[in-house]
Amino acid sequence: MNVSSRGPGPALAIPALAIAAACCRSTAPEKPVVLASPAPMAEFWAEPADITARDLLDGEGGPALAPDPAARFTFVRAKTTGSSPGYTVTDARGVTWSVKMGVEARSEVAVSRLVWAIGFRQPPVYLLPSWTLAGGPAPGAQGPGRFRPDLPGWSDRGSWLWRDNPFRGTAPWRGLIVFMRLVNNWDILDRNNVLYDLDPPRDGVARYYVVRDLGASLGRSTFPHQGSKNDALEFDRQPFIGKVENGIVSFDNRGRRHHDLYENISVEDVQWTCDRLARLTPEQWLDAFRAAHYDQETAARYIGRLRQKIDEGRALR
Repeated sequence: MNVSSRGPGPALAIPALAIAAACCRSTAPEKPVVLASPAPMAEFWAEPADITARDLLDGEGGPALAPDPAARFTFVRAKTTGSSPGYTVTDARGVTWSVKMGVEARSEVAVSRLVWAIGFRQPPVYLLPSWTLAGGPAPGAQGPGRFRPDLPGWSDRGSWLWRDNPFRGTAPWRGLIVFMRLVNNWDILDRNNVLYDLDPPRDGVARYYVVRDLGASLGRSTFPHQGSKNDALEFDRQPFIGKVENGIVSFDNRGRRHHDLYENISVEDVQWTCDRLARLTPEQWLDAFRAAHYDQETAARYIGRLRQKIDEGRALR
């Protein structure tokens, strides 16, 4: 099975098992793999013209695209991948939505807002604290759900690899790894990454490299086992920086997946990410967690701890 890719250079797809066998990766993607080809940085990250102007309440999609909380969403199929329950549904406007439910729904939305705020590519996502399902195995009132629209012109071409991509070794790539430790995303997997083809192009590029599944965040990392998710108390308790030697940073815990990516992260890499997050206004911080419908006490706890980590990173020498 081959996957074509827009932009300069071909992107090939090979079976996931072959990737695992050939490269000894610990977790094989569940869908086609898009191998590295030359690509402009803007497909992965672009410095916002004004970080303080970013709308973290409505995010990439803005308010016009947001799902209607009063709508009835028609069941299409149940979610069959990943650890979180969910559905594919449609609404009266004809929009198809991927809905993730369970413990990851809120953390995914909040973290998506923050990583998008500092320039990394993200799809539109929203959180409905309650909604109504029409049809399916359990119709009626539903609990919190992360809603991601299936947008015309956004084609999922497959998974891009953490260790084999056009941006490996660059400051934004290392900065994204730092961000994953800041939010304690302990389950970074190749299969959670997506390369979107964009037709028409957006922001001057025809592809987006996205870390799409961010739900295993805002809890505690516990190498080599699974950590917690969306747990403010555990998140608050875990240290960020372990030590610094010869300008290289060791984190308190690197999660259970791809922990080798955290080797050779420099003080400058940590400051790259922390300096950008430090530009967010207090209102933007609140909006990122309002978007995920956290209560005020929980949001304040997360924001306080994140800002402590940012100050810690910026103070490194």
